[in-house]
Amino acid sequence: MPNKPSVRNTYRQAGAMALLLALLLVCPDVRAQSGQRPAIMGIAGVSLQVSDMDKALAFYGKLLGFPHTSRQKDTATAKGPKIIDFRVNDRQSIRLSDGLSPGQEERLLEVAFQTTDAEGLRQYLQENGIDVPASVSREAENTFSFNLKDSEGNRIRFLQYFSPAPAAKIKPGRTGTPLSDRILHVGLQVRDQPAADRFYRDVLGFSEIWRGGRTDSVTSWINLRVPEGTDYLEYMLVPGKVSRQQLGVLHHLALLVPDIQKALDILRQRYPDGTRLPVPGIGRNNRWQLNLFDPEGTRVELMEPFTFR
Repeated sequence: MPNKPSVRNTYRQAGAMALLLALLLVCPDVRAQSGQRPAIMGIAGVSLQVSDMDKALAFYGKLLGFPHTSRQKDTATAKGPKIIDFRVNDRQSIRLSDGLSPGQEERLLEVAFQTTDAEGLRQYLQENGIDVPASVSREAENTFSFNLKDSEGNRIRFLQYFSPAPAAKIKPGRTGTPLSDRILHVGLQVRDQPAADRFYRDVLGFSEIWRGGRTDSVTSWINLRVPEGTDYLEYMLVPGKVSRQQLGVLHHLALLVPDIQKALDILRQRYPDGTRLPVPGIGRNNRWQLNLFDPEGTRVELMEPFTFR
């Protein structure tokens, strides 16, 4: 008759199984080896470079009303480019860095996406043939992160918030209530759609939710939703080299506003005297939109959440 397992051995086996299960759930190394992609939850932020911080502060802080913090890039020596972080909500921000040189065409420095596991995602991308750094970095604002270049050469960062950030002394927006509390999407110029699809759709798991163009027979824009959220990336399908002005239109961010008329009324109160506001319009996606441009010519699109009826 075979020996029956002792109660002690049974408990040991159960404990080992529980430990293995815990590792599979929370350990980035184990999960990465399994080939499972960690969650990508949404847009974490956009970084832009500017030539005049005072003008940029007036636009993002006074006109749009976002609260902000400021610091030097090298916090140890208080030297280097100045950085201002405008807080859109608890998970999203707009970061401005000075130092934009005259004639420099690209103002977009980086688009950041939030993930649940930066190291696991780094390993997953590496296994799928994407060029990634050797390790993640721990940033001052309590995040793990790493960056890479997408198929178009845009710098993309993935952030993991691993603990609540310490209470920062955030200066309120200079005119009060922010115009928006969410970055809805970010637009990037895409010259080679198949290459972009291999990165964003095949590897990262983004999924198409809408496409359109200026006419029904032309596709100029494709919207791809993040896998585990509702923020989205907008392909701006424009081949070849574009002018500085065009690039500012293509590389843009969209802010969600519940009521475009209410946003327009607030902007009319905040805009400098003598400055004329653009007129809202209904886009090809049948939503009310209003396009603003920051002092460097980067487009900031205001958009309602629902289609026009």
